Order: sequence, then structure tokens, then C-alpha cells
Amino acid sequence: MTTATIATILLIGVFLLLVFLRVPIVYSIGIASLIDFFYLGINPMQMALKFVSNLNSYTLLAVPFFILMGELMSAGGITETLIEFSKEIVGWFTGGAAMVNVVASFFFGGISGSSSADCASLGPIEIKMMEEQGYDRAFSTCLTMASSVEGILVPPSQNMVIYTLAAAGTTTVSIGQLFVAGYVPGAVLSLALMIYSAYYARKMHIPTTGRFSPMGTLRAFGKAIWGMLAVLIVVVGVIAGVFTTTESAACAVVWSLVVGLFIYKGFRIRDIPNIFINVVTTLGKVLILLGVSGAFTYLLTYLKIPAKVATGLFALTSNKFLILVLLNILMLILGCLIEMACLILMLTPVILPIWIQMGLSPIHLGIVMVLNLGIGLLTPPVGSTLFIGSAISNIKIETLAKKMLPFYITMAIALLILTYFPQSFMWLPGLLYR
Repeated sequence: MTTATIATILLIGVFLLLVFLRVPIVYSIGIASLIDFFYLGINPMQMALKFVSNLNSYTLLAVPFFILMGELMSAGGITETLIEFSKEIVGWFTGGAAMVNVVASFFFGGISGSSSADCASLGPIEIKMMEEQGYDRAFSTCLTMASSVEGILVPPSQNMVIYTLAAAGTTTVSIGQLFVAGYVPGAVLSLALMIYSAYYARKMHIPTTGRFSPMGTLRAFGKAIWGMLAVLIVVVGVIAGVFTTTESAACAVVWSLVVGLFIYKGFRIRDIPNIFINVVTTLGKVLILLGVSGAFTYLLTYLKIPAKVATGLFALTSNKFLILVLLNILMLILGCLIEMACLILMLTPVILPIWIQMGLSPIHLGIVMVLNLGIGLLTPPVGSTLFIGSAISNIKIETLAKKMLPFYITMAIALLILTYFPQSFMWLPGLLYR
């Protein structure tokens, strides 16, 4: 075997071994990369340089702002207003309480940008609400977890920012186009979950409650709009070219602070330091992961692993349909094992060249990858949202994983639609970015 082949086996093998031994993902990436640097005879200082250069990005500044915006809105009391607004919109349908869960996640996800934050903030309220309407706790929890994935599709999403950074070595991806492209996929996933919810409610004979009230809807919208304006500041500002992504995120933070303090009054000035502590804790995990992933990605490129994977796939089959199936399976399997941000950084340099070679858009890959890895957040053994769902419902993880099977199928259907019919959502960024 050649030196490059041995180095590739060493890099991937050590990393997977450490992951299966439950070594924290940051250490797994760092140790595997360092061993490979020594084996290849590359000065280890290169690893430190790659660590720093991966963090030296103006676009990356948007990530802490998005995290802070989500924390401020969560603490500010927007959760209750979004649920009330969602009740007015869909609460009177068959399966209304379940649909409220889905719609509230769509709105809240656009503010938090995080599946875990969505599940933790909305979960306790939504599960209680659904149980009062006759749904069992396991179904309510599973729907809450599944709908929380909308939060990483609907902009602004820090995972999409990370994807644009990971794609930078291959091609330029417009964060504005990626943000705009996320709305329809978020709606497709919402619709799939709502259809299944209506079927379940009819099957279990859960009664429909409430009725549509135009005035009630307007009143609820009037309360919720203040929080949703934070999302409009980001998306409209970026699309219109008024702000860069980072500038729009900073403006949204200021707005979120004003709304939380003076409109919703969910927190006071003395609570702000604790909010910042939560943000710094989350941000520290994200940044150190981005840093060590820079060294890992450098080795992937140095060893020409993306080119080898592409060659192997096209040698196996030239059928675009089958290649897309194989890539989706790869992302789904790895998404069950490895943290999302890390996988975006690791997989994008490998899959994006193949994607482009098939004549597909990098925006399309961004959406498909985010949804794929979002499903991984709901699966054992490392799904963070699954752990949060278990904690707030007091249901064992094994039980929840089994109950999630219909939701996995429903989400897989949405994934297939977005994979094979990109025109279903690519028309929107195409319309706005002519």
C-alpha cells in the first residue's frame, strides 16, 4: 500500500475507533489528525495554523450572533406567543393540537435556528397541550422532536452558515440564497408531519377542538410579530443587500434584546449575564469543533480523499439516481454517529465535488445535507435532540427510538422529495437572485 493509502486508513480508522469508544468528538478529530500529521511527516505547527485559519472568517462572526439571538428570544417569552398564534392558524383542524406543535416549531425554528433549542423550549408546553387533547406522551414527544428539525432548515440557521464555510474550498455558496432556499423545505417537512398527525388523530379518534376566528388570529399575530421581525431583519436584510449576514445577525440581536426587555418582558437586565454565559458555553463547543475540523479537512484534501470517493462512486455506477441514494445513505448513517456541525465540515469537501460533477447545485446539497443530518439528531446513539426529548418527557431513549419509526419514514419521504425534485424549492432563490 502507498503512504497516502495508509495515511487515509489511519486517519479514518483512528477517528472511528475513538468515536466508538465514546471519546468526545473534538478529541477524536484532533487526535486522529495529529497522528496523521506525524505519520506523513508534516510539521505539527501546520495543524495549529489550520485550526486558527478555519476560525479566521468574517462570515463566521454571524454564528455567535445567531446563537445569542436565539437565547434572547427563548428567554424573552416568545414561546407562548408563537404557540397561541399557531393555535389560531391550525388548532381547529383534525389533529389540531399536533399541527400546532408543527407550526409553532416552524416559526420558532426561524428564531432559534436550533433543533435542540426548539425541543427544549417548546417541548414541555407542547407535550402538555397535546396530552390534554388526548394524545399519548410518547407520540407527543416524538412529534415535538421531529418538528424541531424544521429549526435547522428555516433561516437563519447557524448550520447553514457552517455549510457555506465548509464549501468555500470548492465553490462559493451564497448564504442569502441558502437562507431563502430553506423556507420551502421547512414547509415540505411541516406538511408531511401535519398529514401524518391528521391521520393519527383520525385513527385514534382524537376530537377536534376550537374553531377558526379571524379576529383571534389577528390578535395572536399582533403579539407574535415582534419576535418574528428578528427573522425578517436577517433574511430581508441579506436578500436586499442592505446588510451582510454578520451585520444582519448583529441587528437582529439588538432587536431581540429590545423585544425581550421591553415588549415581552421575559427577562430583566440582571438576567443578561446568565444569557451570555449560555451563549459562550455553546459557542465554545462550536468554535473548538470548527478549529480541529480545519486540520481534519486539510488532511482530507491533502490525501485527495474527495477525488478518490468520487472516482469510486462513478466506477460503481454512473446512474445519478443511485449515486444520490448512496450519498443519502452515507449521510444518514454518519448522522446517527457524529455531531451535526462536525459532519457538515467533514462531508462537504467530500460530497460537494461529486454533487457539482452531476450538474447539481451546491444550494441543493446544503438543504439535503442539513435535513439528513437533522434526522441524525433524532437517532441513537448520539442524537442530542433525542436525549432532550427523553429528559423532558421522562421516557426512556430506547422506547422513544422505537416510537419514532413512523416519523423516520415520514421525514425520509420529505427527504426524497427534496433530493429528487430540487425544483420544488430552488425556484425561490432563483426568483429572488436573478
